[in-house]
Amino acid sequence: MFNAQRVKDDCVQWIRDFFEKNGPGCNAVIGISGGKDSSIAAALCVEALGADRVIGVLMPNGIQQDIDCSYKIVKHLGIKHYVVNIKDCYDGILKSFPDNLPISEQTMVNLAPRLRMSTLYAVSQSCNGRVVNTCNLSEDWVGYSTRYGDSVGDFSPLSRLTVQEIKQIGYLINVPRDLVDKIPIDGLCGKTDEDNLGFTYAELDRYIRTGEIDDPAKKELIDRKHKMNLFKLELMPCFEPNLD
Repeated sequence: MFNAQRVKDDCVQWIRDFFEKNGPGCNAVIGISGGKDSSIAAALCVEALGADRVIGVLMPNGIQQDIDCSYKIVKHLGIKHYVVNIKDCYDGILKSFPDNLPISEQTMVNLAPRLRMSTLYAVSQSCNGRVVNTCNLSEDWVGYSTRYGDSVGDFSPLSRLTVQEIKQIGYLINVPRDLVDKIPIDGLCGKTDEDNLGFTYAELDRYIRTGEIDDPAKKELIDRKHKMNLFKLELMPCFEPNLD
């Protein structure tokens, strides 16, 4: 049985300990998408450090249809926030590609989160900050993150917790319920995460924690995605020369 109160308290203390060791007095700088992960991670940082030491960064790529959700959580938490629209940078890079280099769909999908992470680090260095990684275990398990985009950060409070567990913590710490229950939608094609993945987070979380899943085809799909994307969770391979 998942004990949300205990895990929440332990996570809050872990965040405090991280900052005490890796940046006493520094701020937590977090990208605010308006989804459950960034909202709950921001709330945990506020409990750990105080609202005056948490800085939200809203990074629309042009017009973001649900940006009201981002404004809602920064107002709810009472944290300072900045808006940095990445559209000019995004468009500028794509326009700079030579004509003989085709731009793939995946390039366009992953460029935005990589620019957002560069933006977060730029803000962090200007605000005496440490960047919050907001990935969760469920997404990481099947590679649903962008390498060197939302997959990185200076510390990660949620990456060992599943979606269902994170939602329980969100309810506990009074993050607005509509943000906790908000259905993640792919910003490019308008499909939900679960439509893109081919299984639900509830099915994935159960499989991660218990090894049980009812549909053999979904088990095979999850296992394949997990194996294919393990490299995202590992350190970069380095050649080790024999110097003897």
